[in-house]
Amino acid sequence: MGITATQEQHYQREGWLLTQPFSIAEMRNIRHWVDEVQAWSDNGDWLHYREMTDHGPRLCRTENFIPFHAHLKTLLTSGPIIEIASALLGETAVLYKEKINYKLSGGAGYAPHQDAPAYPFVKTHVSCMIAVDDSLVANGCLEVVNARHQKLLPTNNLGCITDQTVAEMTWQPVEARAGDVLWFHSLTPHRSGTNTSDTDRRAMYPTFNALREGDLRDAYYETKLQEFRETPHTANTVQVSLINDFQGRPVE
Repeated sequence: MGITATQEQHYQREGWLLTQPFSIAEMRNIRHWVDEVQAWSDNGDWLHYREMTDHGPRLCRTENFIPFHAHLKTLLTSGPIIEIASALLGETAVLYKEKINYKLSGGAGYAPHQDAPAYPFVKTHVSCMIAVDDSLVANGCLEVVNARHQKLLPTNNLGCITDQTVAEMTWQPVEARAGDVLWFHSLTPHRSGTNTSDTDRRAMYPTFNALREGDLRDAYYETKLQEFRETPHTANTVQVSLINDFQGRPVE
């Protein structure tokens, strides 16, 4: 299943697009596969990150999981997801990176940012949020800014959008039901709040680049882990990205 010309035009104009590419049965499988990854131990070559919440330590993110889960690898490298990514890029897409953000009850949000500064090697990527659970205002859904994906915006010392620029923009919550897929440009400003509800809000976020620019997934993770080792993390938050957008408290 691809997208229509109208949908593609919406993405090019606004910098984001909400789609529904999965059946109920497919979504049931995806939720089961995410349950499996969530249950993995910390002893593996995948990357688990944890945050401290008012409910105690909680898993907040898993990355680098497709080498260890065949079904999720197939989901993110073939079928409707890769077809839509290719349509939005205007050429054949390849997976650049993948993560699951859990945002369990009490989980922290993400400061206003653009993804591009955290994604080395190429300038243009397209990402999507596959809603594993309902993503609603009450549990910290994504908020975007329309038609501001043409250039990098001013950033602060954390690599996030400056307070002055944030205040000048209109932020739009995009609620998504489980199985919906929200696509957004690597320059689309976005943020999300803390999950103050009693329901979890898990979502999978694959990112894609144009294949002609190279298959860069391994290089991305090598670069990220090297920078984590070599660059001191001075913010009092959990380090999950090459910018400091995540607002979760570290587990002491």
